[in-house]
Amino acid sequence: MAWYVYIAWLFAGAFLANAIPHIVQGICGNRFQTPFASPPGVGESSAVVNVIWGFVNLAVGGALLDIFFPKELPPPWTLCTVALIGALAIALWLANHFGKVRNAAPHP
Repeated sequence: MAWYVYIAWLFAGAFLANAIPHIVQGICGNRFQTPFASPPGVGESSAVVNVIWGFVNLAVGGALLDIFFPKELPPPWTLCTVALIGALAIALWLANHFGKVRNAAPHP
């Protein structure tokens, strides 16, 4: 399998994992950080913006999987592992980033 298929699945896992908190926070009606807030990635966006941003991430991740899906079913375990590594990497990075952002925020 070509190397770029593994890169696509890595990014697909990252986009799909990033969709989860935005969709959940948006559906719950909570404000949450997005790249569209001021300052980007630190300020909070409305629940509607989070739902839209979450579904954009879901669409990009799904499109990557659709475009680079192998002919055989099920997909090779190596591709699934790469997608999980992408999801884990973005989840750990975002947990670290948002932990710092939320701890630095003023408490009422």
